[in-house]
Amino acid sequence: MSLTPDSAVRTYIEQHRAAFLDDLTAWLRIPSVSAQPDHAPDVRRSADWLAAKLTETGFATVEVWPTEGAPAVFAEWPSGDPDAPTVLVYGHHDVQPAAREDGWNSEPFEPVVRGNRLYARGAADDKGQVFFHTLGVRAHLAATGRTAPAVNLKLLIEGEEESGSPHFRALVEERAERLAADAVIVSDTGMWAEDTPTVCTGMRGLAECEIRLYGPDQDIHSGSFGGAVPNPATAVARLVAALHDERGRVDVPGFYDGVVELTDRERALFAELPFDEERWLRTAKSRAPLGEAGHTTLERIWARPTAEVNGIGGGYQGPGSKTIIPSAALVKLSFRLVAGQDPDHVEKAVRAWAADQVPAGIRCEIDFGSATRPCLTPLDHPALQAVARAMGRAFEGPVRFTREGGSGPAADLQEVLGAPVLFLGISVPSDGWHAPDEKVELDLLLKGVETSAYLWADLAENWRPTP
Repeated sequence: MSLTPDSAVRTYIEQHRAAFLDDLTAWLRIPSVSAQPDHAPDVRRSADWLAAKLTETGFATVEVWPTEGAPAVFAEWPSGDPDAPTVLVYGHHDVQPAAREDGWNSEPFEPVVRGNRLYARGAADDKGQVFFHTLGVRAHLAATGRTAPAVNLKLLIEGEEESGSPHFRALVEERAERLAADAVIVSDTGMWAEDTPTVCTGMRGLAECEIRLYGPDQDIHSGSFGGAVPNPATAVARLVAALHDERGRVDVPGFYDGVVELTDRERALFAELPFDEERWLRTAKSRAPLGEAGHTTLERIWARPTAEVNGIGGGYQGPGSKTIIPSAALVKLSFRLVAGQDPDHVEKAVRAWAADQVPAGIRCEIDFGSATRPCLTPLDHPALQAVARAMGRAFEGPVRFTREGGSGPAADLQEVLGAPVLFLGISVPSDGWHAPDEKVELDLLLKGVETSAYLWADLAENWRPTP
């Protein structure tokens, strides 16, 4: 009996499952913690290990790219078809710090299988989700009879994502010609639930600042001077109070300029998800939802821009009282940005808004950190639809769409390379990224392999990007 294309993929994956998991386990044993200088040799060892494995997989070009920090791994496997699209897969090989005393039930860098779950730091974030592409491309070749992928396939696996990707944009700009692609696949994400496969269509951007207000040259007596000179702590409080209007909108003039509004279809798709707000609140350790009026909780965290107070301080903080007017106060703010917003424009708007709020006699200083741009791929983009079809084949059911409320380096790839960013991930919330007992569901991991195996032929058949 002849195999169908799908059964051929599944048969190949099952035949190679044990070796695949043995290799992944070996990689997970390398404690590639980019945030800890003592582990710098391990991060390099992780890059070298992956480079060797990608060469073994069949990639024609594999290179370890140094940066001012940790190394990244680049690999390329040309299709041979002059009309084939070029796809760049992004992920990272560094991991969060982990130690047994943090609450792990086993050693974090000694992978262990319990039930149908693989426990280890990096199992889901992100080594498991990077590594499923190695078996996926081999299953693709076996099922199609090809000797090279149906697309020009590139990989860029960075080594500093868990440390904020401080050198990533510079690397992408420096190597932009080598990284040129028609689409970027980010495999550093997740899906809604085990029984609800989803494709993420975008991430919010991020701008952060610290605002410092200075009044008297030193703390002064509140009886002798209070009520007659400006108080920087009061000014900070008023600044924070002015940040939102009564409907929960950010009340900074120009903040919403360019915002791409949700379509009716997108709102309907969000509403289809089995969202339990009470359960979500328990996860948030909170007691009530709050936010911009006229939007659901999912819309607020995925598709609306926000402003949050991350820290506030000034004046006496010790026991008892100290009746002073403090000389200084500060507030730390972060702004999550959505498609259409420009971080530079937001920075200028916040600076102008703060200057208008601060009374005479108060000196204001604002420092902004480096910003992350938002990224969004339209639902009808052919490459996005190919990802959804491939995942639907693997899971044998409908695929829904989400967005990500957080921010990441994917936007740098979109901006520098000028390519749409697509998200392919199989991790679920219970995997415990950054937490003790991080794990990956083995069945879902193999569904990621299967999705990857279907995706390259689908893209080549159904998408020819315009030059």
